[in-house]
Amino acid sequence: MRTVVVTGASSGLGAAAVVELARRDWQVAVVGRDPERTAAVAARAGGIPFTADFDELDQVRALATDLLARFPRIDALVNNAGGIVSRRTVTVDGNETTLQRNVLAAALLTEMLAPRLRAGRETGRVVLTSSVLNRLGGLRLDDLDFASRRYGAGWRAYGASKLATILYARSLAARTGLEAHPFHPGYVRSGFGAESRSARLLQLLSGSMQISPEAGAAPLVHLVDTPELGVPNGTYFDGLDPLGATHPSAGDARLADELWQAVARRIDVPAAVER
Repeated sequence: MRTVVVTGASSGLGAAAVVELARRDWQVAVVGRDPERTAAVAARAGGIPFTADFDELDQVRALATDLLARFPRIDALVNNAGGIVSRRTVTVDGNETTLQRNVLAAALLTEMLAPRLRAGRETGRVVLTSSVLNRLGGLRLDDLDFASRRYGAGWRAYGASKLATILYARSLAARTGLEAHPFHPGYVRSGFGAESRSARLLQLLSGSMQISPEAGAAPLVHLVDTPELGVPNGTYFDGLDPLGATHPSAGDARLADELWQAVARRIDVPAAVER
């Protein structure tokens, strides 16, 4: 049986994706922060629940260790966990919170699972939830933590993290040969932005524009479950469209490599990967 790990799966599009992937005969590892909600989703899908708080990288390391111990084969990884906060805070690991939740924790989990992913199906696949807001850009390698820039109620850091997600995916594809595809799910009705007053207000005022979690999960499921996507490795999808608009720097291979070097230092993994 094919195995997929889905983070951020205790609600919203992550939960919807887990249910649909299970229906398509995937064995699903359901990863969330809240134990009760995560267990409930896993029960609905016949999956296996795992809990971890991505605000602590040691919990991510423990999660990866548990997943490797439980699954002799992992075919796909979905890095869907993340979010936005309205005020700049720093995690116990010393990183700006949005950067750690949306980029560093996902990168750490991916790098630890990469050998198992490469040994899975013909080419293991990593799917990463990005956002159309990657076009806000603002990625500066000398200030990834927004220590000396305007935080913009969290939106600037969020946009930078989603651009970094695309660049990390492209670096992963180039370094490891794993298939890596970031995507924008659409404007999904969910609990996104629970820690951001502006995000909650935006959700409240724009209800008619939002799509269901099931609709938002559709491109995620497509990217996991389709054997041949027919696009270059590292392609960013806007929904099901592989021609989604990105920030001009999203295609900068040198920036992708430099970002990876910075990320590798922060998560304490080797920057070079043996194939």
